[in-house]
Amino acid sequence: MGGISIWQLLIIALIVVLLFGTKKLRGIGTDLGGAIKGFKKAISEEDSAAAKKDEKADADFETKNIDQQKTTSEESVEAKKDKEQA
Repeated sequence: MGGISIWQLLIIALIVVLLFGTKKLRGIGTDLGGAIKGFKKAISEEDSAAAKKDEKADADFETKNIDQQKTTSEESVEAKKDKEQA
């Protein structure tokens, strides 16, 4: 009592085809497929852009860490030289 049978689905499909025609339904299907494809492409481009942004942020962070380590080691070398001279 709760579901739609195969015959009811076929009758609905027949009515839709009679109302809109096969050419119009084909065009609607093509447009819908193109819209879905464009949506997926936009989502994947957004994900790749976010991944590139994260990679750039990681690279910048690593560069800052390396620069900071160099500065710290240079300061310690200078401090040792100052102690030796004093």
